[in-house]
Amino acid sequence: MKHFLRVVTQFFVFLYCKCLWRGLKFVTRKFTGRCELQRICYSNKPGARRTLKIESSLRYSKYELLRSALSVHPDQVEKTIDDIMALKKINPDTNPQLGVSLQASLLQIVGYRSLMAEVEKLRREPYDSENTEHESMLMKLWKELRPDTPLTGRISKQWCEIGFQGNDPKTDFRGMGLLGLQNLLYFAEHDRTAALQMLQDSLQPKHKYSFAIVGINITDLAYSLLVSGALKTHLYNVAPEMAGLQHFQQIFCYLMQEFQRFWIEEDPSDIMEFNRVRSKFHRRILRQLKNPDMALCPHFSASDLHLVNL
Repeated sequence: MKHFLRVVTQFFVFLYCKCLWRGLKFVTRKFTGRCELQRICYSNKPGARRTLKIESSLRYSKYELLRSALSVHPDQVEKTIDDIMALKKINPDTNPQLGVSLQASLLQIVGYRSLMAEVEKLRREPYDSENTEHESMLMKLWKELRPDTPLTGRISKQWCEIGFQGNDPKTDFRGMGLLGLQNLLYFAEHDRTAALQMLQDSLQPKHKYSFAIVGINITDLAYSLLVSGALKTHLYNVAPEMAGLQHFQQIFCYLMQEFQRFWIEEDPSDIMEFNRVRSKFHRRILRQLKNPDMALCPHFSASDLHLVNL
């Protein structure tokens, strides 16, 4: 019986999407004189509300040109917009703002895909102790977090002082690859005061945790938000066009500081409660990002980008 009801439900959803919805769009266009993309652009302010609707409209369009627009190269965005307007028989001279709005939104959409690819590439790149660039970043991380304490050796128990698990940090980067190291270094360099304070707080007996390991875990959390599409709300609201790696790194900095506050609020009995607290924190961030007007707001003054709640 349940299977039958599921099949019937799927049939009606299919019927609605393929017939009724397209019929409704046709009637609405005849009544308003505007296609769906025009209605979206003219009735929504720039940001996630507009771009998410445009993205959905393109994805479910009956036209291959519109569906393929979601994956065009950034250099082809302007031409793609011209092709869309020609297909929709929209005069760019009488609708100049439409082309500008569509281009900005499409750049945000393809920019998100590009950012995902860049982040994934870093995540898949393993830390290599034979790579001088990797080693240089690791040494720089130590100097930023322990400026007054020389490192006695590359393999040393001192790494535990900044929250690694053993004598060689490279083993801790296996899950997130180079992405974990780059995020930690970005935090230490661009918001050094907050990073040093967080490191100091992590050593307090009452709320003790491993700073670097938590950073790698929060990198994983930020990565999952990006891959799931949850960060579209934030990025479409703060990046006027294409988001870059710096946007992702600033999200990481924000999440680190917010998790620190959340960890203290939860008052866990010991580090064994980390997964519970992390899951609860993850759910809270997801709830925030469901608001289409939401933009996560970092609290670091050294930021080159000022992310605000639009």
